[in-house]
Amino acid sequence: MQFLLAFLVAAPLLGAAAALLPAPPGLKGKSPDQAVLRHGVTVTGVILLAALVLALGFDHDHPSRMQATTDISWIRALDVRIHLGVDGISLPLLVLTALLTFLCALYSYFKPPAGPSPKAFVALLLVLEAGTLATFAVLDLVLFFLAFEMVLVPMYFLIARWGGAGRRAAAGKFILYTLLGSVVMLLGLLLIGIKAGTFDMVALAADGGRGLTTSVQVTAVLAIGLGLAVKTPMWPLHSWLPDAHTAAPTVGSVLLAGVLLKMGTYGFVRIALPIAPEGMHTLAPYLAAFAAAGIVYGSLACLALARPGAKGDLKRLIAYSSVGHMGFVLLGIATLTPTGVNGALFANIAHGLITGLLFFLVGALKDRYGTADLDTLAGATGAALYGRAPRLGALLAFAAVASLGLPGLAGFWGEMLALFAAFDPAEGLNRPAYLVFMALGGLGTLLTAAYLLIVVRRVCMGGPRPAGEPELADVQPYELAAWTPLVALTVLAGLWPAVLLGLTDPAVQQLLAGGTQ
Repeated sequence: MQFLLAFLVAAPLLGAAAALLPAPPGLKGKSPDQAVLRHGVTVTGVILLAALVLALGFDHDHPSRMQATTDISWIRALDVRIHLGVDGISLPLLVLTALLTFLCALYSYFKPPAGPSPKAFVALLLVLEAGTLATFAVLDLVLFFLAFEMVLVPMYFLIARWGGAGRRAAAGKFILYTLLGSVVMLLGLLLIGIKAGTFDMVALAADGGRGLTTSVQVTAVLAIGLGLAVKTPMWPLHSWLPDAHTAAPTVGSVLLAGVLLKMGTYGFVRIALPIAPEGMHTLAPYLAAFAAAGIVYGSLACLALARPGAKGDLKRLIAYSSVGHMGFVLLGIATLTPTGVNGALFANIAHGLITGLLFFLVGALKDRYGTADLDTLAGATGAALYGRAPRLGALLAFAAVASLGLPGLAGFWGEMLALFAAFDPAEGLNRPAYLVFMALGGLGTLLTAAYLLIVVRRVCMGGPRPAGEPELADVQPYELAAWTPLVALTVLAGLWPAVLLGLTDPAVQQLLAGGTQ
């Protein structure tokens, strides 16, 4: 188990280095490009297999305990350690990252993104996976920051080199926002480490902030929270996200929405909540207010993009929907209750599955029509997916109703638990204010249903295919292979939420109790 977790973090880096080397003569296949894309599928497949073995070997009777730990001294002068571990909070995120990266590599093997040589693409994809897995596995504040920053460079180049129109400006905006936020976050992490005398996240969580004054905790949460809020992204620090998603290649959008946004909310749960509880208690109402504003703002922006004549890009619309969905995650965290934090963690995983599927589907639509413009898709010819590509239309409708939170699918539980927790927040928080936030969240769910149903009606229910209009290819076998796991897990998590909540709840209870049962 200890080896498996270290392997998960290190293997993608080794695979990235190998991707840049010439393919052995017997493994070139039809071309060097095909060989390197196959290499990406193989490496990410092995990593997914290792993540599944880690999940199967995990002690599910004690999910609050750190397991598969590695603790090696690295920089003695600063007491920085290579400390790895996994518990019920981080395990689902590790598996989600490994799954989505494998599905992206598989999809890219059959549908490589237009751009430079696939060698760099595969290497960057694997470096991105390494940074994300490390973020969820490390238990040292300095290592967390390094892993958190590690994903910026590969995502920048994935957007700038393989993206669509406006890719360079979108990539520049992405890295500028996240770097500025990260600089402030680093100051907060250093403040905690210096004042507490350690950067070890397990020791700091067990101490429960008792070694830090209230003013230090508030300052640290403010600084760390700013960096995490940019990555989440929280309104009004979200403006880099729609541009990045619109310009990114399909697999870039899937990974950006599916796993990179989760790094911000994970940081709130793993660092801010247990290490600086008094600072979180002071700032939680403000976090909840921004979260509620983001829910409504994201939904209204999507509604504006969905209306006829708005020339709304479907990828941009889904990006704005992420602002609203991640608002529910932040609202759950801001209640400071086990119910809310569990709801936030559940919504994290559900958003990764559903929005990842949505970006795959919109990418397929763009490949077939040459555009993701909603007015063009629903214009005189009409996309009419139910009649022209029924499987593609059915999958798009499924992903839309899952995203709007239909009971029985994964999108329902996280949002419901976040709203339920806002009805009864932690002791000492302003309950009337949280009731307002809950009402705004409820309004957001109605607006979400409105814009997603409008999208389904306009794209899937167009008129019959005009004479002379070419046939539209339905779901291809490789697309079915890449999308089926996301559909199955969305249904499984919706019908059997205890699978995930049984992992997270004991760990959350211990986290909020200051590391003691």
